[in-house]
Amino acid sequence: MGIEFIELSAKYSVARMPVEGNRQVIGLLHGGAHVVLGESLGSMSSAIHAGPGRYAMGIEINATHSRSITEGWVTATCRAISLGRTLATHEIAITDDDGNRLSTVRMTNMLRDRR
Repeated sequence: MGIEFIELSAKYSVARMPVEGNRQVIGLLHGGAHVVLGESLGSMSSAIHAGPGRYAMGIEINATHSRSITEGWVTATCRAISLGRTLATHEIAITDDDGNRLSTVRMTNMLRDRR
């Protein structure tokens, strides 16, 4: 997928991904690639919030695609909506190089103790 993590924290994270290599058959960035980028960033942010001895497990994800892209890079910006002891919810905005929103991904992770 070529995902590059730029900044990682529980409350705010940023990553980017190339369109090249992640296109569907008609040349657009695949909708599933948007979701993979969003889920990767939301999962990392949730795992950081969970902390040592705990892990994050995705229980819900949704995506709304509002614009397409055929070349360049996309940037995902992840912001915490709610950071609790047992659940973490993040919204991930995926934009093009001009700042146009392409997709909005929302993800909730359950936080569990390792046994």
